[in-house]
Amino acid sequence: MRILVTGAAGFIGSHTAERLKSVGHDVIGLDNFNGYYSLELKRLNAKALLEKGIDIITKDLRDLDLAETLPKNINYIFHFAAQPGISLTSTFEDYFENNIIATKNLVDYALQCDDFKLFVNIGTSSIYGLEATFPESVAPEPASHYGVTKLAAEQLVLQKSREEQMSACSLRLYSVIGPRERPEKMYTKLIDLGLKGEAFPLFEGSDKHLRSFTYVGDIVDGVVSVIGNESKVNGEIINLGTEVEHTTKEGIEAVEQILGKSIALNVIPKRPGDQSRTKANIDKARRLLNYNPQTILLEAVKKQVEWYKANF
Repeated sequence: MRILVTGAAGFIGSHTAERLKSVGHDVIGLDNFNGYYSLELKRLNAKALLEKGIDIITKDLRDLDLAETLPKNINYIFHFAAQPGISLTSTFEDYFENNIIATKNLVDYALQCDDFKLFVNIGTSSIYGLEATFPESVAPEPASHYGVTKLAAEQLVLQKSREEQMSACSLRLYSVIGPRERPEKMYTKLIDLGLKGEAFPLFEGSDKHLRSFTYVGDIVDGVVSVIGNESKVNGEIINLGTEVEHTTKEGIEAVEQILGKSIALNVIPKRPGDQSRTKANIDKARRLLNYNPQTILLEAVKKQVEWYKANF
């Protein structure tokens, strides 16, 4: 199959592109290489993909000429590209343009592809709101511009499934960690500052937050398993993540254990819209995709520390 992966130079997108290529698919990556975070990391990810025979097209999904510039013989789209996370430096316009307008343009392009089989939207547990412990049938209550715009993007994609114009699904991911995690995310920052002997900025009260920290390899297992299950997943929203919960404090302790050193903490004011608890309800993923994440927290952190030391 010929597959387009958007956000292919990013964290989860790059891992997914590699996996799809490894099982024999013809994979094309797409990324706009914006400066939201380190271009050095994005280029490192892109280099790894190129070495495996995956080309990345530099393109912004907000452009209106996707159908004229991208190939039409695409069978699947895995849509990772987005304005990510809850950031005080990102404006509502950033989220709106990169999550809603960009997704609408990509959907319009997908409708013009020949022999198109499935549009896989990558959603987020932030869609649920301040607590994300629910099955997919629960009404979303997003508490951030990120969550609101990702919900809108998800519905833009699923609208076309309801109209029977194309097959589509949305996968809501939970607290993904592992090699290539973005620099501003918790584990990469903990590892970096821990190795440097510098203090980690901890949002007030967040040490008690509960998270489904899920290893990126387990997430990719679920993402790629939709291939061959198109009739099962069409029109569906599916949670992907681990059911095992850890506090942020336990996550910090896991990094300290792997590094063999303590990490100083610098408590800073709370961040608006931050979730207090995420626990992936994956009953539906088990039923439809036989999904069963296995990687424990310490193993995931060890792999991330090894990757960081090898590359930085």
